[in-house]
Amino acid sequence: MEKSFMEALKHRRTYYAITNQSPISNKQIEELVNFAVTHVPSAFNSQSTRVVLLLGENHRKLWQIVKDTLRKIVPAEAFKATEAKIDGSFACGYGTVLFFEDQTVVKGLQDMFSAYKDNFPVWSLQTSAMHQLAIWTLLEDAGLGASLQHYNPLIDEEVRRTWNLPQSWSLIAEMPFGLPVSEPGEKEYKPLADRVKVFE
Repeated sequence: MEKSFMEALKHRRTYYAITNQSPISNKQIEELVNFAVTHVPSAFNSQSTRVVLLLGENHRKLWQIVKDTLRKIVPAEAFKATEAKIDGSFACGYGTVLFFEDQTVVKGLQDMFSAYKDNFPVWSLQTSAMHQLAIWTLLEDAGLGASLQHYNPLIDEEVRRTWNLPQSWSLIAEMPFGLPVSEPGEKEYKPLADRVKVFE
């Protein structure tokens, strides 16, 4: 990492204004994703997270799927704003990372460790969240801006069909990224005294 972990985490922000440029190569982006998927921990070492990296035409195809799906359910007068948001922020980026959790792995652990059966779906989501933060922070450190979106489950079936993904892969989130147009605004933080308790 160019920055220390603390610095990279501090500078990670949500970027909605992005362009279809990247300061690093596609190969380097893939290496960042592979690094996170390899090294981020998971409950019971389940390694249940699955990631799809969409670049170029595949990236644009995803956001066309989102628009086509929403057009069917969003009233026409409201869809214009929805389309403008997608076209002006997510679709105009450089790429998108899709985060999935493999339910075959989750169900296998439920069968193997029945005492924790109800916990595994929750732990699976926590595993996905760690991957999301890790990749988001790595992208930020590389000079890319990203945001986290949730058009699932509306687009799940079409995404699986388009990229021939296993039925057991459950879509959790979509992360469009690209070169930031401008710096994000200042973030407001709630008092730490209300959020952290220390007992010595």
